[in-house]
Amino acid sequence: MEANNQDPNNTADLTDFVQNLLQQMQTRFQQMSDSIIGRIDEMGSRIDDLEKSIGDLIQQAGLDEFDMASKPPTTT
Repeated sequence: MEANNQDPNNTADLTDFVQNLLQQMQTRFQQMSDSIIGRIDEMGSRIDDLEKSIGDLIQQAGLDEFDMASKPPTTT
């Protein structure tokens, strides 16, 4: 006689296993997503700081005035 693969206990165990596995995957993907978003936010802050630092350096060097004097006027 062949073993019955549709045994309710086997089906319930398999269902529980799959649900547990999917829950673990969802938790892991959520952690990775949160980590990626956190890193993107951190990179955005660093870029903002870098832009501010570059602007400060340009201002200290007096390049704003030089830049404005060397550019031809725009015509509209």
